[in-house]
Amino acid sequence: MTLATPPSDDAVHTGVLVLADGTVFRGRGIGATGDSVGEVCFNTSMTGYQEILTDPSYAGQIITFTFPHIGNTGANAEDIETITPAARGLILRADITDPSNWRATRHLDDWLKSYGLVGLAGVDTRRLTRRIRDLGAPNGVVAHAPDGKFDIEALVAKAKGWPGLEGMDLAKDVSCRQTYDWTEAGWTIGGGYATQDKPQYHVVAIDYGAKRNILRCLAAAGCKVTVVPSTASVEDVMRHQPDGVFLSNGPGDPAATGEYAVPTIKGLLDTGVPMFGICLGHQMLSLALGAKTTKMQQGHRGANHPVKDLASGRVEITSQNHGFVVMPETLPADAEVTHVSLFDGTNEGIRLKGKPVFSVQYHPEASPGPQDSHYLFDRFVQLIAEKKAA
Repeated sequence: MTLATPPSDDAVHTGVLVLADGTVFRGRGIGATGDSVGEVCFNTSMTGYQEILTDPSYAGQIITFTFPHIGNTGANAEDIETITPAARGLILRADITDPSNWRATRHLDDWLKSYGLVGLAGVDTRRLTRRIRDLGAPNGVVAHAPDGKFDIEALVAKAKGWPGLEGMDLAKDVSCRQTYDWTEAGWTIGGGYATQDKPQYHVVAIDYGAKRNILRCLAAAGCKVTVVPSTASVEDVMRHQPDGVFLSNGPGDPAATGEYAVPTIKGLLDTGVPMFGICLGHQMLSLALGAKTTKMQQGHRGANHPVKDLASGRVEITSQNHGFVVMPETLPADAEVTHVSLFDGTNEGIRLKGKPVFSVQYHPEASPGPQDSHYLFDRFVQLIAEKKAA
């Protein structure tokens, strides 16, 4: 058994991260007490930790933050992507920073406890990140015990026994259970979130784990948004008579979610309705076209990923969060690759030739992240307008 961060003789370590191979990282427990198992990944964003922790796409994952100053803007009720966080836990280099921001309403540690999120601070996150980079994302258990007593062997067994994300459908766990309308739009200082009460178009969003800011961007672009569960059928979607259909982000293995999502998307493609997919929605669309996906060794997670638009040659700095990727060589002839990652050349976007259908792997809603890709929501609305005018 390897001690990745050897404890000093006089230290009381109240938190541990135990990997399936027996590696143990020791530190100080933060957030809730107890333990949580999942896949250990890393995120390179410098801001937006609250949005990251509430992103439904992190279901089943323990997030390592490579940026050391986490907690400096505190926590509030506005910067969330879902009401109940789906992440399994978090790992930090330094102790949580005390809040120093006018929007903060509570300390991050208090916020973590209120949601039952278990965390670990005082870890050599550079070493852990290099380990993930070189060997792939491991299964692990993060544990917090104020008395510093841990059954390491039992935690190793728990990490080994967790099945991993491959083959796991997590979209059903984070999707809405009932259809609902969304009207909240963009945020402004002093005004909070606007309300879209004069929409031009009607979009149905299939919720595989949708982030709130994606729905806000659709509303801000002039859309009435109706959100339906991930298991919605073609009939469930089309009875709303949508002008466009949106395929949301989400967690887990796209091939597993595709068992029920792909038939619906195939049926929607046959209707000719304009369609836009993000992240898991991009992967679902690709699977519906006959392509395949594969698990990445470390994934893409951060707000600083360069992506090239092949049509314009423009490079966008993007926000990303995905552990699976579309294999471009498996796409059909009528699907054109539109965007590629400048980190590793992996697929970041496609469009269907001659049809108002496109998708991207990254997160243009910028929550957190840069706003280079906000134009994609306008592109979707433009396709809707052209379809209605035809």
